[in-house]
Amino acid sequence: MLKPRKKVALLVETSLGSGRGILRGIAKFARQSGDWQLFHKAGGLSDTLPDWIHDWEGDAIIARIQGPQMRDELEALNIPVVDVLGVCENRFPLVHVDNSAIAKIVAAHFRERNFAQFAYYGIAGENWSEQRGDAFAAACRDEGNFHLLNTPRDSGKQRSTPFRQLQEWVAKLPKPVAIMVCSDQRGLELLEACLSEGIAVPEQVAVVGVDNDTALCEISDPPLSSVRGGHLRAGFEAASLVDQILTKSKTLPSPLLVPPNGIVERESSQIRAIDDEVVARGVRFIRDNLAEPITNSLIAQSVGISRTLFQKRFRESIGQSIREYILEHRIARALHLITGSDFPLAQIADRCGFRHQEYLGQVIKKATGSSPGQIRKESKDAGTPSRSN
Repeated sequence: MLKPRKKVALLVETSLGSGRGILRGIAKFARQSGDWQLFHKAGGLSDTLPDWIHDWEGDAIIARIQGPQMRDELEALNIPVVDVLGVCENRFPLVHVDNSAIAKIVAAHFRERNFAQFAYYGIAGENWSEQRGDAFAAACRDEGNFHLLNTPRDSGKQRSTPFRQLQEWVAKLPKPVAIMVCSDQRGLELLEACLSEGIAVPEQVAVVGVDNDTALCEISDPPLSSVRGGHLRAGFEAASLVDQILTKSKTLPSPLLVPPNGIVERESSQIRAIDDEVVARGVRFIRDNLAEPITNSLIAQSVGISRTLFQKRFRESIGQSIREYILEHRIARALHLITGSDFPLAQIADRCGFRHQEYLGQVIKKATGSSPGQIRKESKDAGTPSRSN
């Protein structure tokens, strides 16, 4: 006789990377367990309960409980529920990412880059966003000045009053400044505001988001650095807790806070703080023109000072020569394209400012000990590195 399967409903949105990470963690546990049957309806974070849940004859529910109405409806079902959001108070066990730990690793990331001005852009009235903001402020308190902006949810639309408020806020911040945003969605809004105000990222404003929603991070301009919040593990732990509840074994403590899994560093924070505004503009010129034959005279001309003076100020600010800096960033861009794209090596050489494919190979071999072809093969043999939560 077949062992009865545990029927578990998943009321977790698929519109955000964090929700999809939680679902992957739950699915991983279900596969390992072998006796789960999952029920799920794709949707957004603010969606109401699906109609079928009220007549559903299942064993437990894992949900991101968004508000009192959802909480009350779930309580009325009288079956075990585990919350994986923690937005509104309820009697259910909670498994959630550790907002304080997330903020602390962002602060450490910025401190390593010598920033003395810090800021946080969050969502007003959302407890998880406010927790991250409070923890980030505390972590930065002894390192420099702190600035805060919270605006209502769905306030980042172009031409809206809150978006204009964001533009004015980021324009007035002392530079260079390191900004943590509560989520990757807010990161896109902030980067759009910087672009509209002509503020160079990361030279004047460095930005780190949360959730590592790869699609959002990579369509932003520049690509957004982001914290792997730990949502995959949160989903796995929530499923484990449900299983323990259903088998009446010892349960995990609640709330269970899952630590973050590091930062995926992208271009939005790949810089050390540059106090010299002229040098910052020069660095921006270099980054924007890496594929071109850049000369010291051309860079100095772009910022409006003599070549000799710019070279002196550049070394004082960056700690290396212009030539060394350009080569370092051309190599970094080339390695990113070698491992993360299928572009032919000749095209990569052209995109990164190397004269030809053979010269690219010489430079990469000297820097890494391996040829571009070997690096690409090893990357493919290892599989695409996981950048999940």
